[in-house]
Amino acid sequence: MPLGSVRYERVIAASADDVWALIGRPERLHDWFPGITACSVEGNRREITLQSGLSLPEEITVLDDRLRRFQYRIDSPFFPYHRGTIDVIALSDTSCAVMYATDCDPRTMALVIGAAAAAGLDRLTEIFPTPIFPTPE
Repeated sequence: MPLGSVRYERVIAASADDVWALIGRPERLHDWFPGITACSVEGNRREITLQSGLSLPEEITVLDDRLRRFQYRIDSPFFPYHRGTIDVIALSDTSCAVMYATDCDPRTMALVIGAAAAAGLDRLTEIFPTPIFPTPE
């Protein structure tokens, strides 16, 4: 089965632990991911509500505080296959890289989810706004 795959990353001016404190809490997705108005978590199940009112059920497959990795799959007939992975990697005590990858069938949905993921990563740079490379004066 040929999957659609995309990956985006951003360097964030905050410690990996600080960023993970937000990303590693699956019930807080709506705090940083545009287009999601609510979410709830029960066990390894998460239900997200999109701005359109559509709800999507998800299965949380990995939530690893040591690796700072969150992985999930959309569990809906709309998606024969989906896997999303978010990694937070320390670069220094005050910066980290956040990577969001998604693999999808149908392939075109990887582009849709990927665009939303990129917007979510951009939102993180607003939440943690200190520039990594300050502009010289």
